[in-house]
Amino acid sequence: MREFMTMLGGAGERVLQLTALGFGLDIDTFTRLTADGWHHMRVLRFPTRSESDRGIGAHTDYGMLVLAAQDDVGGLFVRPPIEGEDRPRNWLADESAAGGFQDAHGWNFVAPVERVVTVFPGDVLQFLTGGKLLSTPHKVLLNTRERFTMAYFHEPNFEAVVRPLDDPDGDTIHYGTHFTSMFMRCYPDRVTTRRIIEEDRLKVLSELRSCS
Repeated sequence: MREFMTMLGGAGERVLQLTALGFGLDIDTFTRLTADGWHHMRVLRFPTRSESDRGIGAHTDYGMLVLAAQDDVGGLFVRPPIEGEDRPRNWLADESAAGGFQDAHGWNFVAPVERVVTVFPGDVLQFLTGGKLLSTPHKVLLNTRERFTMAYFHEPNFEAVVRPLDDPDGDTIHYGTHFTSMFMRCYPDRVTTRRIIEEDRLKVLSELRSCS
């Protein structure tokens, strides 16, 4: 698993470097943020439809970049940008992408291809690029066979402060605060969320922000 994460991490860095070059920016514009990043991976098992009717509802991921490796069963759907459509901004307290466009048109099935990973941007890249790269809504539907996938998240440093490329003096996102807020919003009943509240761990984030 460590070797696989290292490989995906290297791919994530190259994707971000190529993205920077595509925008005409310094090659390390994005990778400066991911040095010692909050990288992590989830190994996911999806049961057959006969065992459950619940996959994963429509959402966007709240970090920088996602690289997903799926087996040959298939179940991943993504929703590319649609002209004139506003996308929710997870970093705002009154907006959420959870469940957005769940039953709308425009979803594309991501057919599994051997040795190919699916790559899409998260909320941080949408914020950084002023919406030129939109965080990709995706969902998972169950299939007639058990399915496994590994979702790798290539993230900024926990203490990174993200500034929009076209407005460096505008609002910022402190990544650690954004990650923690989204975790608590998505998993309000988890023991981790309860501990954060009971032990006043948000105070630590406040101190980190004041030092950034």
